[in-house]
Amino acid sequence: MKIGVFIPVRLGSSRLRKKALIKVKGKTLIEHLIERVNTAKLPNIVVLCTTTKPDDSVFIDIARKYGIEWFKGSEKDIIDRYFKAALKYDVDFIVNVDGDDIFCDPQLIDRTIEVFLETGASVIKWNDLPLGASPMGIKVEALKRIREVKDEKDTETGWGMYFTNTGLFDVKYLVPDDEELKHPEVRMTLDYPEDLKFAKEIFNRLYIPGKVFMLKDILRVLKKEPDIAEINKGIQDKYWKRLRKRAKIKLRRTT
Repeated sequence: MKIGVFIPVRLGSSRLRKKALIKVKGKTLIEHLIERVNTAKLPNIVVLCTTTKPDDSVFIDIARKYGIEWFKGSEKDIIDRYFKAALKYDVDFIVNVDGDDIFCDPQLIDRTIEVFLETGASVIKWNDLPLGASPMGIKVEALKRIREVKDEKDTETGWGMYFTNTGLFDVKYLVPDDEELKHPEVRMTLDYPEDLKFAKEIFNRLYIPGKVFMLKDILRVLKKEPDIAEINKGIQDKYWKRLRKRAKIKLRRTT
């Protein structure tokens, strides 16, 4: 059984241009994320999944710098990109960590893998956590199934709903045992300038070179300084409206 963390990333972004390469504390945001993911103990492999567009080749150099693997695939069809990356690296179960989710907690990555090894669940999803803090686990068999039945080549936005909203799989929903982590109202992903401002405030307070701070550390900062969470709180509704509008979940058949 081979388990991999897959990180999708590309340069194309209309809301916050080239966000993955924005530097904070001397490193690009994607480098900060890779450092976090690399502290997870249970993955067998970490793969940076980018596209075949020439501009995205910059991520291959970053992957090599941090000693992780890389894959170039479809620009718009993340499901296809992931499936082909899984085939290349002979992976059985992937833990998705979006390139926008720069504060995804490595302890939650490990817990996702533990639950998969305990249950064999096809899909593992977290609830009640800040947006952008949690990974998602998917069997490669489930990736293959959706790739066969989906009737949409653009799965860039809302692709996870193919696994949670179609009724094709038993989904194992997790909630954190630690009540301190239950803050779904907090936004930690990276889509808008306000999100970048939020992220910089967190790095200013917690970043120490060579160390990785955890989700609990961030939430304790926000408890002491609630104004930081207000920086990007107002764009949550806009984010969800855009997601619902752009997500395209179409199936050809389900038998």
